[in-house]
Amino acid sequence: MRDFISQRVQAVPPSGIRKFFDIAATMQDVISLGIGEPDFVTPQRVLDAGINSLRHGETHYTSNSGTVEMRRALSAYLHKLYGIEYDPEHELLVTVGVSEALYLAMTAILDPGDEVIVPEPCFVAYTAEVIFAGGKAVTVPTYMKDNFQVQPEAIEAAITPKTKALLIGYPNNPTGAVMERETMLKIAALAEKHDLIVISDEIYDRLVYGFQHVHFAGLPNMRERTIALGGFSKSHAMTGWRIGYAAASAPLLAAMRKVHQYTIMSAPTTAQAAAIVAMENAEEDVAAMLAEYDRRRKLIVGGFNELGLTCFEPRGAFYAFPNIQASGMDSDTFADTLLAEEHVAMVPGSAFGPSGAGFARASYATAYEKIEDALERLHRFMQRHG
Repeated sequence: MRDFISQRVQAVPPSGIRKFFDIAATMQDVISLGIGEPDFVTPQRVLDAGINSLRHGETHYTSNSGTVEMRRALSAYLHKLYGIEYDPEHELLVTVGVSEALYLAMTAILDPGDEVIVPEPCFVAYTAEVIFAGGKAVTVPTYMKDNFQVQPEAIEAAITPKTKALLIGYPNNPTGAVMERETMLKIAALAEKHDLIVISDEIYDRLVYGFQHVHFAGLPNMRERTIALGGFSKSHAMTGWRIGYAAASAPLLAAMRKVHQYTIMSAPTTAQAAAIVAMENAEEDVAAMLAEYDRRRKLIVGGFNELGLTCFEPRGAFYAFPNIQASGMDSDTFADTLLAEEHVAMVPGSAFGPSGAGFARASYATAYEKIEDALERLHRFMQRHG
């Protein structure tokens, strides 16, 4: 019997993150600093909105684009936050999380052989989605000395006649890096000069610390050539609701909607009802979660640095990305040994691309007391191995 699996799928390795979750799930007394998911429950008022929608019998398909109410609320939300105007009818699409929005963007714009520049370390799905859509991911490394901000000159050096798009994600997973406006302006100029689409994953836009997030589509001349991806999983503790969105010019959005029509039909109806309340009436909840993440951020970054695991200051998301070379191990060995010996789960930086080698990702989306315990275990670990 011949091999029926496509070469594109075979070319993509399994997620390096899932391996550690699967192992940790079989162990007792594990403290997980691995999962990129809020430990908070969805705010009560948002929960109530979803429950009420079910009680009122709202259990049917919505428009392919999402409910009119959801898209109008989203338009107002983005205008309030960033001053950007999006037409609810033609320029907004409600999706099954940002993951679907990313898939739609790649499928809508890429032809076989088209190149997409992807700065790394990056979220594990970025290069995979480019490959699944028939494109070629051209990775550009970022470095701690630059606070993991991708440098414009590195992007320009990677551009070829086949380059069609740039995929960026700031605040960044896994590093927690943010992008300064001056650097973004230079990248925007490159996109205009070389006529590129910019796919900007802004899922962590509300989780920034002492920093003002810059929406890529809000930069001069960037609105028409940006596909902005966002959602509520991280900022509003709604991962399980699977609700996200894409915002783009009408021609780009129409192509994405076409793929969405045939693949998904519509995002979950209940989740759309909940997301409206999240946008309109949950700012206090977002602020409270952000303050607690900031408290944990200071604890874990300070703890890593005291242990000799040099960690730059993450200014966004809920990840720290310490350099683990003081342990004398590579990333995979460090993560494997730490899990086996001290039952602390971290993700090797190499899971996020070759430029993540020598680092490990730690999520501080877990209780303060658990982070304290994890740092105590790391202290014992580094006494043996550091």
